[in-house]
Amino acid sequence: MCVCSWISIPFMGIPFSLQTLAVFVTASVLGSKKAVISVLIYICLGVIGVPVFTGFKSGASVLLSPTGGYLIGFIFAAGIIGLMIKLLPEKKWIKWLSMLTGQVICYIAGIVWYEFVYLDTAVYIKEALLICVVPFIIPDIIKTAAAVILSDSVNRIFKKQNIDTLRK
Repeated sequence: MCVCSWISIPFMGIPFSLQTLAVFVTASVLGSKKAVISVLIYICLGVIGVPVFTGFKSGASVLLSPTGGYLIGFIFAAGIIGLMIKLLPEKKWIKWLSMLTGQVICYIAGIVWYEFVYLDTAVYIKEALLICVVPFIIPDIIKTAAAVILSDSVNRIFKKQNIDTLRK
């Protein structure tokens, strides 16, 4: 997650990064519980001062910035993705559905944070959607496709090497 966070393109104050790709692959490979713990560790590292967030940033101020809601959303997205993959039949479309659900969770957390904490009002939903979601839909679909492919590859390699992914 740390390395993927550093790979980013600034855009309107909310950068395009590979953080969601890392969260999605982590959830798919490790499962719900381990993925949530991984995201929490990632966030804690950033809060205590390790520059793991996008743009090599760190500190609690990042959580209080306009992008803080996405970071919180990663926790819930990791949990839901891992849970859906575990409970539903092991099919590629289930993995897609789980990751798209995780993306929607990230969007909701980002919008809520941006609207209520950053804008301090609930009347700017259209602005929040235009800033926090619309520009990111196509890149996020591409990252989701990459996450499905990567997680399948990692799971296949782990299975071939008899490595327990701890997804159980």
